[in-house]
Amino acid sequence: MRMDARVDAYIAKAQPFAQPILNHIRETMHRALPEVQETIKWSMPFFTTPGGKIVANMAAFKAHCSFGLWASSVRTQLKEAGFESDGSMGTLGRITSVKDLPADRMLLKLIKEAAVAVEGGESLMKRKKAAPKALPEIHPEFAAALKKDKAATKVYEAFSPSCKREYLEWINEAKRDATRTTRIEQAVTWIAEGKQRNWKYQNC
Repeated sequence: MRMDARVDAYIAKAQPFAQPILNHIRETMHRALPEVQETIKWSMPFFTTPGGKIVANMAAFKAHCSFGLWASSVRTQLKEAGFESDGSMGTLGRITSVKDLPADRMLLKLIKEAAVAVEGGESLMKRKKAAPKALPEIHPEFAAALKKDKAATKVYEAFSPSCKREYLEWINEAKRDATRTTRIEQAVTWIAEGKQRNWKYQNC
């Protein structure tokens, strides 16, 4: 087994109740993944693939321990099995004894699945990209003005969504019809010249 002396020291400093829990998790990790690597990140033990991808981590606190598998698909399985985090760090919530852990057979299976998942690119550190924010509706008068100017239409269609948004919001926020008309005329002129709404300060 590939042990790290820093993890030994971490467990030795943990509260007496926590040591059997941490040792059991550690032993199970190595049983499931003989090639797993140990390290310390953010002052707590982590288990990684030989390539350095995080599979799991564990930690000890004053009155409980935590254990986390770094694959959302595995966390879903644990939740379905009744092991749901109570808001504390980790996947299993507050662990106060070895009995709070899943049965070895289940834990070994999930650890192996987590390793496969993270090797395939799944990671809790990867944030899901937010869905693009829909553009505001184009004011009918602005749409009509663009349609009359082929040059402006061509440039506007090539603008990035953020550049389009600046013009749409500027025009839609006009409180008076006269103000909106003036902004539309100015917008079409600038767009035909390839300029964005704040062209004096930035580029599209």
